[in-house]
Formats: sequence, C-alpha cells, structure tokens
Amino acid sequence: MTQKLDILQGALESEIGDAVRSLRRERGELTLTVTAESYLQVASRLHESPTLKFEQLVDLCGVDYSDYKNMPWDGARYGVVSHLLSLSHNWRVRLKVFAPDDDMPVVPSLCEVWASANWFEREAFDMFGIIFDGHLDLRRILTDYGFIGHPMRKDFPVSGHVEMRYDAQAQRVIYQPVTIEPREITPRVVREDNYGGLQ
Repeated sequence: MTQKLDILQGALESEIGDAVRSLRRERGELTLTVTAESYLQVASRLHESPTLKFEQLVDLCGVDYSDYKNMPWDGARYGVVSHLLSLSHNWRVRLKVFAPDDDMPVVPSLCEVWASANWFEREAFDMFGIIFDGHLDLRRILTDYGFIGHPMRKDFPVSGHVEMRYDAQAQRVIYQPVTIEPREITPRVVREDNYGGLQ
C-alpha cells in the first residue's frame, strides 16, 4: 500500500504539483487542496492524464468549516470535497477546494469533466448554498423549491424556519411557522470533564 501511494504521490507532484496548495498523506490516503481558480484545470488534468487517469468521480460534497472540530476555524468557511477513483490504476485521491468568498461561495463546476458531478453539485448547492459556476441546471434537489436557506449550514436552526402539515379544511399541504420549542441537549460526554476517567 505504501509503495502504491508513493507512486501516486510522485505522479501527482509531476503532473499537477505547480497547482497544488497542499498535499496531505494521512491514514493511507492522499488529499490535494487547490485554489478555486485552478480547480477546474486540476480536475481536467486528473481526468485526462494517462499517468493519473481518474475516470470516475465517486462523490462530491459541500462542507461548512465554521466551528470545525468545535474550534474556531481560520480560513474560508465553505469547501467542496471530491473523491476520485482511477479504475485503470486502481487508486483513489481526495480533491478539496475552498470558496474564496464566505458571503457568496462560488467554485467552478466539474460537470464538463465528470457527468456524475451534476446531482452532487446540486445537492451541495441545496444543502450549503455553494454555487457551481458553469453548472447548466443548478437548482434545489432535496428541499422544496420555495425553501428558504440551506439546512446543512451550521448557523441554520435545527428546527428550521417553517413546518408543513396537511390541513383537512383546506384539503392541501400548508406551511406555517415552526411550533417546536427549541431546546439544547448537551451530550453527557461533553458535559462531564472526567467522563470515562479522562482528565
């Protein structure tokens, strides 16, 4: 496994080393972090290069890094993480990019490189509000079209803003303000300093 990672790391450094902000090797996996400006170009090289040949985009998701690991985060708030697979070489890599603007997170779309990015990017847009520049059909995929906000953002209220229910008199589904009383539940592990004998 280590030898295979050495070969992959060497190939990545020679093919796209100039565009990589960081290359981390942890737990037997490689993670590349690139800038939003070079994201599409790097993805194209990962896909097209015969040395790398990552034919398949396995997954793509948005991440809200605010309060990352329960600590203040120093950096861009929104990121996109992609998992790529090379069937030809039987190796994997994780590709990360951060949106430079927290108020309007925008990164290029990878749909022209991997068609499977289409629905993954729609989901990241719907859940996190990350805009994928160049996506031809960027619209909500999991929430209702009239939904306000992005539910996977860490500042989105757990109970949401509205709830829907069936109204027998109107004979249709209606939306109304949330009637759930918010309450904070702190897990026992967090609450007790010496839980499990840990100091």
